[in-house]
Amino acid sequence: MKADPLGVLTGAHYLDGDFAAGEGAMAAGCRFVAGYPITPSTEVVERMSRRFPMMGGTFIQMEDEMASMAAVVGAAFTGTKSMTVTSGPGFSLMMENLGLAVMMEAT
Repeated sequence: MKADPLGVLTGAHYLDGDFAAGEGAMAAGCRFVAGYPITPSTEVVERMSRRFPMMGGTFIQMEDEMASMAAVVGAAFTGTKSMTVTSGPGFSLMMENLGLAVMMEAT
């Protein structure tokens, strides 16, 4: 693949939902992902981590869901469109740092 600074995948492609979610985020300008790979969201960050080097994005694999949300909040302060992915129970673990982001008006 060639360099793609815009992150927009063109042409005909057959993608599953996870890959489509990652492609949509990149097309919308997401350039930072901190993720704890856990089913069912692993494929989203796998796709983005492969495509990010072509568009100047950054992917960090974190040690747990709490750390991934903390990294996303930090990236938001830089003005970078950022995201994370998780499972249902993982979202419960993210709530502490999500609450902090709301209190700091980072979102």
